[in-house]
Amino acid sequence: MAQRSVARSIAHVGLALTLAFGVLAAGAGYWQVVRSEELSRAPENPAVAVAAASVVRGEIIDRHGNVLATNAKYAKGGSYRVYNDRAIAPVVGYASRQHGSAGLELSFGAELTGLSDSDPIRNALRKFQADPYDPQTLTLSLSLTLQRAAIRGLGEDSGAVVMLDPRSGEVLVLASTPYYDSSAIANPDTEKDGWAAVADNPAQPLLTRPTQGRYTPGSIFKVVTAIAGLGSGSIEPTTTFPNQAAAEKNGLVVSGFRIKEHPGVAAKTLKLVGAMEVSSNIWFALAGLKTGGDNLTEYAEQLGFGASLPFDLPTAPSQVTDGKGSAPGGFKDDVELASAAFGQGKTFVTPLQMALVAATVANNGELMRPRLVTELTGKAGTRKIAPESIRRVISQADADAITAAMLQAVEGPLGRQFTTGAKVPGIPTAGKSGTAELGGSGEPHSWFIGFAPANDPQIAIAVLVERGGRGGARAAPLAGSLMKAYFDTVAPK
Repeated sequence: MAQRSVARSIAHVGLALTLAFGVLAAGAGYWQVVRSEELSRAPENPAVAVAAASVVRGEIIDRHGNVLATNAKYAKGGSYRVYNDRAIAPVVGYASRQHGSAGLELSFGAELTGLSDSDPIRNALRKFQADPYDPQTLTLSLSLTLQRAAIRGLGEDSGAVVMLDPRSGEVLVLASTPYYDSSAIANPDTEKDGWAAVADNPAQPLLTRPTQGRYTPGSIFKVVTAIAGLGSGSIEPTTTFPNQAAAEKNGLVVSGFRIKEHPGVAAKTLKLVGAMEVSSNIWFALAGLKTGGDNLTEYAEQLGFGASLPFDLPTAPSQVTDGKGSAPGGFKDDVELASAAFGQGKTFVTPLQMALVAATVANNGELMRPRLVTELTGKAGTRKIAPESIRRVISQADADAITAAMLQAVEGPLGRQFTTGAKVPGIPTAGKSGTAELGGSGEPHSWFIGFAPANDPQIAIAVLVERGGRGGARAAPLAGSLMKAYFDTVAPK
């Protein structure tokens, strides 16, 4: 009897040990095979830092084959990074022995140093190879020609430009000003002075404004309100409000607070197309109230608000509200909701987020994942990164209705007054300008979002000029010139 008890105990212990070792083996297999690529490419991985100091990194090239980043031998040993144009600094970043890395040099550091492989088996076996490194060449969707044009267009102003293909999510321009000299930071002989020139610069050249700058959107947010209103079924393109016409003249009183219209809007009843053309704050405030806080926040989140965007570079989250209020959607009250509906209140956005808003409308209501890296090439060949849909946000019918309104905002007789210069000659152009009032003294931010051709969109754009004045004064003409440059130099003939 005692022997059977001992045997049973030994069997139980053996079974427990077998299960324990099975769990450990499964865990090791999961982390070393299934999750190996993710772990090996993480910027905080010590192996990435070691490789960065000793491996000649892969090149970075644009969509046309222009070399953006390459390497040079250092007289004291090793190599360092050389960047062929300062305009690419916001995208490529830098890789420095002393100051680490930023931009794609950071987020794709494992690929550029050859520590990461798309094949998990090859990743697992890499450690047993005599030469474990396979530096990858990155091919970007970026167009150096358009990137330079955007930087020139922004000039001495601080600002941002994002241009992308709404059908694929490929980003052709990610421009930020002021910018900096990546090569000066990467070169060991100049890195001290190169870093000193930007580290404490009050103009913040190291801030990648398209992805990490957060700004009051002004009237470009009216496109988001239209998406939420139509998508939720709260409004239709033909919706009118009985008190809107009178409020254009006297202001709209919401919970005791009077919302005033900007100059130039006639006191007449408007529908969606007319309201977008003249950029009526009153109509969109009423549309926002009818849509409701929950719906406005929900549809904004479907567009990417409220979290970091899935992108090749770090992004700051955009917000409709700070979410601290007790009213639906996290708003404080109806006054905040009405103000947010025309782009004021506590609404803050990144230029990339608003480019995606325009792109979603352009792509029949479907939001594509934005991307810069389209190919990685190493010893094993080339791996292409395919377009990826995030979700359908609104129906094609709703997207068509918003497109019609945005087309009128650029090409209509009244809309042209607010979007001067945005029209691409000979090509139907849809868009919306924005003048983001900041309070106090100083000029407002100048905004424009749009796409072209309106009937078959190939390019979407967002332009922000900090303190640039009215949307039609600075952002709209720059957007028009850049879209024209796209059709002249990049678009398939």
